[in-house]
Amino acid sequence: MEMEEVLGEVLQRIRPSEEERAFVKGLMEELRSIAREKIEELGLDVRPYFVGSLAKDTYLAGDHDVDLFLAFPLETPLEELREKGLELGKAIAERLDSYEVAYAEHPYVRARYRGVSVDLVPCYDVRGWRDVKTAVDRSILHTRWVNENLKGRNDEVRLLKRFLKGINAYGSEIYVRGFSGYLAEILVIKYGSFLRVVERADFMLRQKIIDPANWLRREPEIALRTVKRETGEDRPLIVIDPVDPRRNVSANLSWERYGVFYFKAMEFAERPSVEFFFPKGKPQGSYLDELRKRGTALVTLLIDAPDIVDDILLPQLERSARGFERALEREGFRVLGWDVGRKDKAFIMLELDREKRERVRIKPGPEFFTERGRNFYRKNEKVWVVGKRLYSEKRVKEGVVEVIGELLEKNQVALGRGIRDAIMSGDVLLNYVPKELEEEAYLFMSREKWNLKA
Repeated sequence: MEMEEVLGEVLQRIRPSEEERAFVKGLMEELRSIAREKIEELGLDVRPYFVGSLAKDTYLAGDHDVDLFLAFPLETPLEELREKGLELGKAIAERLDSYEVAYAEHPYVRARYRGVSVDLVPCYDVRGWRDVKTAVDRSILHTRWVNENLKGRNDEVRLLKRFLKGINAYGSEIYVRGFSGYLAEILVIKYGSFLRVVERADFMLRQKIIDPANWLRREPEIALRTVKRETGEDRPLIVIDPVDPRRNVSANLSWERYGVFYFKAMEFAERPSVEFFFPKGKPQGSYLDELRKRGTALVTLLIDAPDIVDDILLPQLERSARGFERALEREGFRVLGWDVGRKDKAFIMLELDREKRERVRIKPGPEFFTERGRNFYRKNEKVWVVGKRLYSEKRVKEGVVEVIGELLEKNQVALGRGIRDAIMSGDVLLNYVPKELEEEAYLFMSREKWNLKA
């Protein structure tokens, strides 16, 4: 298919219909009305703002998550914002279908209404970057900046978002470390279209610094400090937030996810296809078949992880996986790869070159001129005398599960501090995973999880 045909077909599938737009518009008006009513009832000085892709009209068809921010005056003490913000969020949610309290930097309410997820988030009513007090405050500024600068290129953002989703590089969450929706919007505004962003995958990487709001000229001291800090962290890109010179929008983007984008952008430019946007189903296979083919060993640690958010848990699991890698290699096992995550339980998977190691053990015996010495001599094949005492050599096979147990018992593995106790009391499985991890184990063992050509 020609490029224009591909993009036309994709747009038909991702652009919201008129009926869908009418539903979204009605939903937002209804939620705004409920929010204003509850603000008045509680006697609060709060402004409701819609933020995110719905407010910017960059959402994909069928993706209607609502972010309604409840903006308090700047002089409100933080503790009061948390308390009154949660009270207001609950009062609004009582009028919706269901809700629960969730926790980020401060508590917020996650609700459901008319089949749509609605986040009710307290924040400060900021006018510029100097007003920002909490991590969520910038969202109001982000929405305003995108709406002022997008200039009708909404469908170009939709194409880039769907492309990134299709190649599994979308989302700045810790378990993805890809491109955020806001970063996709900035790139389209900066380069003009989806195709120009894709064509510049190599250029972006070499240019490294993207400064859409010209902060390096307007606030050189602060912007240069941001560049220096992020360069020290070895980021693939530094995109100075157009609403805040202190922040790198692409701070969570990993080299691995940029690498996926880099190669897929190159392939798409050479051979355009709808499959980049809507890939075929996930690879199917058996991790046990992979084990047999590869002749390696799979060790899985199942962990009852503490009730902490993924942003904290996953780096702790990664630190622990690297700790096991170093400790096992000191013990003579080669670790060919590792994977971490959370399903029902948290897990660390390790692929090793083998499941047992041969070790020579020196066994001290009794004095040679005793009855016990004569028995020791008869029982052992390699025997020698040092001074009055007999010694023998024995070759034993030690399994990796036992070795891991000893390493943990002797505190010889560098583990994530917050999950140390959970790992110590977890289960260690060899060449077996529970049903909910079978697909993950196959993707890990077959390398489909990271394979750029999958």
